Amino acid sequence: VNKMNSPKIYIANNNNHSPAKPVLIFVSSRRQTRLTALDLIAYLATEDNPKQWLHQDEREIEAIIATVRDSNLKLTLAFGIGMHHAGLHERDRKTVEELFVNCKIQVLIATSTLAWGVNFPAHLVVVKGTEYYDGKTRRYVDYPITDVLQMMGRAGRPQFDDQGKAVILVHDIKKDFYKKFLYEPFPVESSLLSVLSDHLNAEIAAGTISSKQDAMDYITWTYFFRRLVMNPSYYSLEDISHESINKYLSTLVERSLRDLECSYCIEIQEDDRTIEPMTHGRISSYYYLKHQTIRMFKERLRAELPIEELLSVLTDAEEYAELPVRHNEDQLNSGLAQQLPLQVNPHSFDSAHTKTHLLLQAHFSHAPLPCSDYATDTKTVLDNAIRICQAMLDVCASEGWLVAALSVCNLVQMVVQGRWLHDSSLLTLPHVQKEHLYLFRKWSSKRRSSERVGYTGPIEGLPELIAACEGKENVFASILGQEFQHNQISQAWSFLSHLPVLDVRMSVKGWWEGDAKQTERRLPAAGANIRDQSSWCELHADQEYVLQVSLRRSNMGQQRRKQDSKAQAPRFPKAKDEGWFLVLGEVDRRELLAVKRVGYVRNHTVASVAFFTPQTTGKYIYTLYVLSDSYLGLDQQYDLHLNVIQGSIAAQVNTEVSDLSVS
Repeated sequence: VNKMNSPKIYIANNNNHSPAKPVLIFVSSRRQTRLTALDLIAYLATEDNPKQWLHQDEREIEAIIATVRDSNLKLTLAFGIGMHHAGLHERDRKTVEELFVNCKIQVLIATSTLAWGVNFPAHLVVVKGTEYYDGKTRRYVDYPITDVLQMMGRAGRPQFDDQGKAVILVHDIKKDFYKKFLYEPFPVESSLLSVLSDHLNAEIAAGTISSKQDAMDYITWTYFFRRLVMNPSYYSLEDISHESINKYLSTLVERSLRDLECSYCIEIQEDDRTIEPMTHGRISSYYYLKHQTIRMFKERLRAELPIEELLSVLTDAEEYAELPVRHNEDQLNSGLAQQLPLQVNPHSFDSAHTKTHLLLQAHFSHAPLPCSDYATDTKTVLDNAIRICQAMLDVCASEGWLVAALSVCNLVQMVVQGRWLHDSSLLTLPHVQKEHLYLFRKWSSKRRSSERVGYTGPIEGLPELIAACEGKENVFASILGQEFQHNQISQAWSFLSHLPVLDVRMSVKGWWEGDAKQTERRLPAAGANIRDQSSWCELHADQEYVLQVSLRRSNMGQQRRKQDSKAQAPRFPKAKDEGWFLVLGEVDRRELLAVKRVGYVRNHTVASVAFFTPQTTGKYIYTLYVLSDSYLGLDQQYDLHLNVIQGSIAAQVNTEVSDLSVS
């Protein structure tokens, strides 16, 4: 191990094998990139020419270093040594890549992830050890052979060099293995076994597999089956006789299907052969979730859960089990937890799920992260969060839980905007912090006292601010006052003026008594008096109707181009289209009746939401929630006054005929 850490090895290899050509050094962690670079610099300091690996004018490299954010990278670049890992800022990584590809720096120290998908040819490749720390198992494990191959493959690319050399530094006990691997063909084995249940679930949901025999046939079409016959001992199969293989596959199918049944994804019929997909299995397949995650949703989601508990359900998803918890990061997690509002289990700081919980809390709280690695890990967490939340919403919808569904929609908004639900939506404006909220209260009071025409109410959130500004930037600037610079006001105004402001109109489409065809009735405008009989829409009991929701973007003064469909979400790592959730429910019974997802509204969109009226006659108030999937504070809700009456036989026959004609 000491020899592996000694920079003299790299100097010797560099001088003997690649005195003036590019050198790539692969290390196991981001921390090791820094330590290895600093060791090399310490050794170079004893050389006659300490900057022998820098092939650029010093004044030019100083100008480039001035643009670099990472302090360690600033130091190493001056000696012609670059570092490359996911914890660096994207701009710093691009700078290092350009310098190395253009041979301005001769040595690049990188983590193994660089070996995949990036074309950085080098004359000499040094692999500093073949182990890395696996936070999930809390031990050091070997690199996959494919990773080592990729690292070696960076040496001597034909279009750049006529030869290449690779040096693998490995413990003595593994030397014979790597020699055998390098000089003899090495078969590629299947990894299907660990995810077989999820693959079977996807095929069952798609209708490809409908029985246990279908599942057996499916496995025989896979690469796994080919390798099972060729290398049975690798898959714990004793022999390849017909009976043994059949018993092995039968056991495998039974175990996988039993796991799916325990996860509420499938149902095995009474004949013990036929398989039926269930709603939760379809949700798991549609969102590419592991069946363990859907099982956890089924067991832990309830009709009414506060945001704090929903956050725990989200972070306990199996998809986050692979989030790296590096060596000694349990101590960093413990320190980060002290700064955040929600408590976590103090005995689980080495858990990937606990780390996910802390990273999301820090995202909502704008809390400082302990190191750059955590910023990269936060991106990984956020990349999966929306997909998992969408599945949670579908599970709540399948159960008819109105309150839980609305909370999940709010959780999506929090993830995209990086704010807590209880925070003022004004804080999503660029540069606006909690200490600035008094400016909006101060302006509201001043506006009311002056008795000016226009909105004079208090500014508690974004809708009130939009109404108060009346589309005028100078009004917005007067609200913020002198505490903001001109460019900050411009950025905040650009954010505000491009927020989606929707005008909502509703009508009900269906069959009414005496009508010969399907007709449409417009519902009264929002705010109708329930005592006014004209505000009640008469519908027949136990019939299907369609609520047509017209969404018109009212702030069209800022005409938006096609690419402007993206939501303004500076704290979310990926570009995201604006969208809406239409949730129809009955508040009194806390029952969800329908959910509809609507995409970006450029000008005008009409969405149809199907629902069934109750079997019992009477007066019912349904509520339509129009919820943004990207912004906090822009939600709307409308009450629908429905007078459900007993339908005649003729009307019911008309409905049945209509249904038949549609089908």
